[in-house]
Amino acid sequence: MTTPHDGTLETHVITLTAPAGLDEPVALDLSVDGARPVTPELVAEVNDLCDRAEDALPGAYVLLRLSGAPQGPWTAAGQGIQLVNRWERALRRLERLPVATVALAEGDCGGAAFELLLATDHRLARHDLRLFPPAGGDGMWPGMALYRLVNQVGVAGSRRAVLLGAPVTAERALALHLVDAVTDGDPAEALPETAALLGGPAGIELAIRRRLMLDAATTPFEESLGRHLAACDRVLRRAAGEAVEA
Repeated sequence: MTTPHDGTLETHVITLTAPAGLDEPVALDLSVDGARPVTPELVAEVNDLCDRAEDALPGAYVLLRLSGAPQGPWTAAGQGIQLVNRWERALRRLERLPVATVALAEGDCGGAAFELLLATDHRLARHDLRLFPPAGGDGMWPGMALYRLVNQVGVAGSRRAVLLGAPVTAERALALHLVDAVTDGDPAEALPETAALLGGPAGIELAIRRRLMLDAATTPFEESLGRHLAACDRVLRRAAGEAVEA
C-alpha cells in the first residue's frame, strides 16, 4: 500500500520472485521485541545474524521482524557505555552487510526495534505501525538512532520525534520515507521490492554502494571524490575482465 499524490492509500500486490539464475530467496530472519532492553544477549543475536549473512550464499537476505515498544521511558540504567558501544557496533555491522536487509514492522515499535529498523535497506509496515524513538525523562536517547533518523528524514522531519517524543504513524513514516510500503495485512505478505533488491548489486558491490550512499550526506565533496573514483575504477576493471579485490 502506497500513498499517491492525493494523499489516499492504494494497494499494490506484487508477487515475490527469485532473480534469474537463483533459487528461491533465502531469508535469514530474526524477531526482535522492542519492549526488551538492549542486553548482551540481544547484541549476540544481532551479531549471530550478521555471521550467518556474511557466510550466506547468493540470493540470501536478512529479514528482521520488528514489534514492541518499551512500557515506560527508555532507560539506560544497567547498560553501561561498553554495552552501548557493542550495540552500536552491531547495528553498524548490520548496516554494512553484503546482503540486502529487510524490516517487517507492526504495532507499536520502539527501543531496539526502532534502532534496527533505521539500519535496514527496505522497510515494510502494517497500517497499525507507530514508531517510538527511544526516549526517557531527558528526551530522545542520544545514540546513533538520532543520527540515522536526522540523516534519513532531515531536521524538519525528525524534530517532533526528537524533541517531543511524538510517535510516528505508518502514514507519516511512509510520507517521510522511513518505511517503503504499508499493508493492511501481514507485512510478510507484501515483500514487493525484495526481489528487486536481490536482483540488484550483491556482495561487496552492494556494500560499496550502500556505504557511498550513507556517507554522501555527511562527507564533503572533496573527501568523497576519491572513494567514488575508486568505486568507478573497480567497475571499469571488472568490465574489462580484470580481477578485483573481493
